[in-house]
Formats: sequence, C-alpha cells, structure tokens
Amino acid sequence: MKKKVIVLGLVALLLLGLGYAYAQGPGYGPGVGYGPESGRMHSRAFRACDDVLNLTPEQKAKVEELRRKFDADTAQIQGALVTKRLELRTLWTNPDAEAKVILEKEKELRDLQNQMRDKRVQFKLETRKLLTPEQISKFGAGWGMGQGPHRFRGRGMGMGGFRMGC
Repeated sequence: MKKKVIVLGLVALLLLGLGYAYAQGPGYGPGVGYGPESGRMHSRAFRACDDVLNLTPEQKAKVEELRRKFDADTAQIQGALVTKRLELRTLWTNPDAEAKVILEKEKELRDLQNQMRDKRVQFKLETRKLLTPEQISKFGAGWGMGQGPHRFRGRGMGMGGFRMGC
C-alpha cells in the first residue's frame, strides 16, 4: 500500500512537471531569432557559411575562435534577455501591473536587444576581415526573406535558412 502511494505520488509529480513545461509554450532561447536554429549561433549555421564561402582551414579556425569569443562576450546579455522576457511575460499576465512598469521593462528589453545587435554586427565585421574579396561578395547572401515566426517560410524579413548572413 505504501509503495503504491509513493509510486502514484511520483507519477503525479512527473505529470505536473510536464504540464508546467508544456504550459510555458515554445522557448526560442537566447539567440538570434526564431526557427530551427534559434538560440546561440549553432555550428550548423557555420557549416552553411563554409559551404557558401569555401573557407580555408585557417579561416575556419579563426572564425570558430571569433564565435567562441562572441559566445563568451554575449553570455551575460543572453541571460539578461531571457530574464527580461520572463519578467515581461509575468507583467503582461498580471492584471494589476501598471502600464508604466510594462513600458519600462519593454525599454530595458529593447536596450539589451540593441546591445546584442551591436555585438552581432561587430562579430560579422571581425569575421569579414578574415575573408578574401571573392568571399566578401558572398558574405551577405543568406539574408533576405526567410523564415518568419512559427517557422512559416516567407512570412517576414529574416535570415534565409541557416546562413547567419553568409
């Protein structure tokens, strides 16, 4: 009898945990946008860059080093973005939240997003310095109409596929 109660209790806790996880909705992660590669700049995106740009082994190593530095430099901002989004979600779902507080939190989120944009541009500029003129001419080919929210293709401006601007 005691075993049965413990097992049922554990099953109930598991179901509660799963329910909570699914109730949160899709998590886009602290990253560059929506889609299958949202979150940090994944190696799949850089493999696509390799395919488009035909990077030499030395260039690949240097780009990977820049990517690691970028990840380290932006980890704190990424964490702050996640926190601000959660705080904002909490405010929007709180009927007692004041408009002024929501607007302030939105501004804080925008400031963090702008910091990330600046870091991404700096990363791309540093990466661009490693490229030959021919590679530079192909560097921005992945940008344009791409996946929009909810993974529907062609639903807004974004990166075309996994190319991260390559």
